[in-house]
Amino acid sequence: MEIRYPSNPNDFQTYDTDRIRREFLVQNLFTKGKMALIYSHFDRMVIGGVCPVTPLPLQAGKALGTDYFLERREMGIINVGPPGKVTVDGRDFELDKTDGLYIGKNSKEVLFASLDPQHPAHFYMLSGPAHQPYATLKVIRAEAETARLGTPQEANVRVLYKYIHPAGVPSCQLVMGMTVLESGSVWNSMPCHTHERRMEVYFYFDLTPDAILLHLMGKPQETRHIVMRNEEAVISPSWSIHAGAGTSNYAFIWGMLGDNQTFTDMDAVDLAGFR
Repeated sequence: MEIRYPSNPNDFQTYDTDRIRREFLVQNLFTKGKMALIYSHFDRMVIGGVCPVTPLPLQAGKALGTDYFLERREMGIINVGPPGKVTVDGRDFELDKTDGLYIGKNSKEVLFASLDPQHPAHFYMLSGPAHQPYATLKVIRAEAETARLGTPQEANVRVLYKYIHPAGVPSCQLVMGMTVLESGSVWNSMPCHTHERRMEVYFYFDLTPDAILLHLMGKPQETRHIVMRNEEAVISPSWSIHAGAGTSNYAFIWGMLGDNQTFTDMDAVDLAGFR
């Protein structure tokens, strides 16, 4: 498990391109037959990717200091690839592309498998600390709460799907969902905002092989960018904006941990002072 440590916003102003990418960009999540795990000390979020050819078990490791991964944690999973199966303490959950699964605290055995090993699933997952168990539940995009945002004139028309949240699949603190941009729209989360009380991770997918995406981060008056490509994630501290623009439309998964689960708890950025 790779460890990432927190960064101070004042120090962030001095980072060059390589340092920004090293601290915040998450790449190579889906290597055939492998599981990748990144432990961020921002609210102790774990970011992961699983691409199973043969079944792969979820294991805790030294970084968590527990007997099993979800002893003191909860987890959200969304499959962004071919069909797969997640087995939780003997219960099988088949996940097609964009299907999600919430796994509650105290779940001991979690096993990832692909329905067709020649075309392995791409399980993207986020995990945060949990104080009580909630039911393990599957969620599909068609049944999720939705919100349509943006305008064609601003090139930011998008549909937001809420998977794990208080009015949907309940959890201790993890909030997770997906946003899909319509054809002709390239901007996400713009006008932008911060939420000082929560950190966030963005995972971009469904970009074409030659497409790039410029993810914006930093304090509103000291912004930087990261060039990103398909199936890459970025860690967004609570002090940072999180917005982006691609060379074509795309989708992204968002996940948050922090002091509350109120989706509208955010501080809008006045674009007049945006730099």
